[in-house]
Order: sequence, then C-alpha cells, then structure tokens
Amino acid sequence: MNKQAPYILVVDDEHDIRQLVSEILEDEGYEVAMAENAAEARKLRNQRPPNLILLDIWMPDCDGITLLREWVADDSPLGPVIMMSGHASVESAVEATRLGAYDFLEKPLSLAKLLLIVERALEASSLQRENAGLKQQLMIGVEPIGKSAVIERTKDNLKRLAQHDARVLFVGEAGVGKEMFARYLHSNSPRRDGPFVDVSVGSISPENAAVEFFGREENGRIYRGLLEQADRGTLFLGEIGGMDPETQSRLISALESSSFLRVGGSQAVRVDVRVVASTRMSLDDEVKSGRFRQDLYYLLNVVKLDIEPLRAHNEDVPNLLNFYVDHFIVQEKLPFRRFSMAAQNYLRHYSWPGNVRELRNLVQRLMILGAGDDIELDEVKTALGSIAEQPKLGNNVPEFFNLPLKEARDHFEKSYLEYHFEKNGGSVAKLASAIGMERTHLYRKLHSLKIKL
Repeated sequence: MNKQAPYILVVDDEHDIRQLVSEILEDEGYEVAMAENAAEARKLRNQRPPNLILLDIWMPDCDGITLLREWVADDSPLGPVIMMSGHASVESAVEATRLGAYDFLEKPLSLAKLLLIVERALEASSLQRENAGLKQQLMIGVEPIGKSAVIERTKDNLKRLAQHDARVLFVGEAGVGKEMFARYLHSNSPRRDGPFVDVSVGSISPENAAVEFFGREENGRIYRGLLEQADRGTLFLGEIGGMDPETQSRLISALESSSFLRVGGSQAVRVDVRVVASTRMSLDDEVKSGRFRQDLYYLLNVVKLDIEPLRAHNEDVPNLLNFYVDHFIVQEKLPFRRFSMAAQNYLRHYSWPGNVRELRNLVQRLMILGAGDDIELDEVKTALGSIAEQPKLGNNVPEFFNLPLKEARDHFEKSYLEYHFEKNGGSVAKLASAIGMERTHLYRKLHSLKIKL
C-alpha cells in the first residue's frame, strides 16, 4: 500500500477562500474536501474523519468556536484544528486555544505560513499517534518471542505479506498467539502509524454486534464502530467463526465497497481498513454446515497463514518463560522469580495443550502464588496439576492486593475467567456451563475485561 496523502477538511463560508486554499493544498499533494458551513462540515467529518481541519470562525449557521467545542465534547478522535478569521478578537483566539486548536491564522491568509503550519500540525499529530502506538507495542510485545525455525519462518512470511494489503486469515489452535502475529504484520506494514484495533468476535453479543462494528447515530451524536476506529490502520477480527449471520452479511457489503451505514444513519461512511482475521475452527466445515457464509470466507481467506502450536517449537519455551517473567515484573509489579533449569527442561517437554496462553497464565500464577526467588520443578508440577494445590502466598503479596476493591476484583475475575476458558478448550459455551453464568452476561463480562477469545 502506498502511503496515503493526509486528508484535510477546509471549512469557510467564502467561496473564493475555500477554493484558493483547497487548490494550494491539492498542489502540495494533500487530499481536500470543502464545506461552506457548519452543517456541511459535520456531515463530511461524520462520513470520513479528516487528518486536519481548517476552520473559519464566522459562518452563517454556527460559529467555528461553537463547532470546535461540539467536536471536542464528542468522544471520537479529533485531529489538529487550525482556526481562520479576519475579524477575530483576542478572546476568540484564547478560547480556541483553550479548546485545543493547534494554531490561529488571520485573514488575509499568508499562503506560505498556511502551508508551514499545516505541515507542522500534521507532523505533530503523526508523532503523537506514533508515540501512542509505541506505548501500546511496549505494553503488549509486538515481536514474536523465539528463535526457532518455526518462528523465523513465520516472521519472514509476515514481513512479505505486510507490504501488500491482501487480507490474511490466521489459523491455529486456541492460545497460539494469533493476535500477536497480526500485530507483527501491522507493525511491519505501511499502515504501522495507523491504529491496530483488535476484537474478540465471540465476546460481542449478537444484539450489540451491528453497533460495535458499524457505529451508531442517535440524537445528533456519533458513536464510531470498530471499522471507523481502525480507519487507515488494521482491524483484527479474532475467532471470526463466532460472528452472527446478520453481521456477516453487513461485513461482506462493507468489505466489498469500503463503506457502510451506521446504525440509525443515512449517509455512507467510507473507510480505508485492512481487515485480518483468525480462527481456531475449520471454517470449511462451518461453511458446509451453513453457519458461516462462503462469500465472507473467500473475502477473508485471500492468504491463509497457519500458526504452529507451541509443542511444534518447544525450544522457544525458555525464552517465553523469561519474557513473561520480565513482563509481569514490569507491568504488574510482581516480585522477581526465576525458573530453575530442571523446571525449564520439564516445561520444554510438556505438551502445552493451551499453547502460549497457557504458558503465560502459568508464569503469572507462579509469580503471584509462589514464594522464594526460584521456581522449582515440584512447584511447576503442582501448578500444572491443580491450581487449588499451589503454594500459599506467604509474604509475597501481589501488587493488585493493594488496589481499590473494584480494580482488584476486575484483576481477579480476568485471571479466573482466562483460567477456566483455557481449561474448557476455548469454548464460550463450555465456559458458561462450568462457571454457572448465563451466556449473554458472560459475553458482556468477557468484552468488558478485554479477554481475548
């Protein structure tokens, strides 16, 4: 994918100024849309969020300060806004700055200054997004862990695929890290500065799916769904086989046309999104049974990439153990512990039915519930046998014990549900039965705790 030109919205009620500014920006390689009043500006922004807005203060239907205040109050992301006016007061400039306007240009416009400020605003916005993306990557770890031939081959394939916009279907057992490989694909692509939005399809109830994916318009307010949130980036659909039939149908239309209608909306919304998906089930069987649409399967399965189970590259187990020890020390402030050589050797030859997710959860449990610097073989065997038989806390109180009750409860519930989800083979239906929770409520709980299915 070639890097797309920034999209700029020019809002001014004077035709000659609109036209001049637009032509100048287009000559510089920008993509430009024009609005002559606030109503048209709202409509264009709702259809496609711009990277930057040039906004006049005085307009016939609504002044620019009021419009900016309205956009700032909206929950959706707002790129840099540059105010323009020929009759602005100091108070207007102060208020615009207070609301977050990037800069203020006086008319008649200096075109050289305009281009300089536009360039600086876009650079600052891009840097801000990049820093946010880097923080997200540091939190999650976007580089696949391991030096085995299996991991190196997968990384090489992803680097090649990253240079093209073909849709990729990641296929593999539960817990192999399909989302992490999707992030690696995104981070090596020309879309790397755009958002990476991931969703566990199975955690969204069918009643809420349309709004979650396509957004909603209600009483003049806009809720942007997953497709819009991922505009100019990547949307990862985890365990796509769990999508309900109605959403499948709407997604087909959106993928084919790169546009859709929000729930309650009447204007088509255009997006530029790379959609990648994952599955642990045989979608061929799902298609034959009629549970998954064949045309959606073909749209998503342009390139199929098999992600091997951990037992196929068990030489990477020691590196994974060390990585997650460091991760929980840094992210959850858990006390340092290290795996003995005997424990590492035993775990290298363990079958890992829950794959990398099981390994991650094992490390977390041992660091929370164990005592002492060393994690010995007997402790590992006990932990793998039954969580109820694990060592007592002793003096190693985990950091989340010091959190307020609600946060500590969320932390416990997340660990509890991940454990039972893994124990029940990645089946939401079995999980609901095992923990005695109605499935609709369970969907909401999994979604609120951001548990990956």
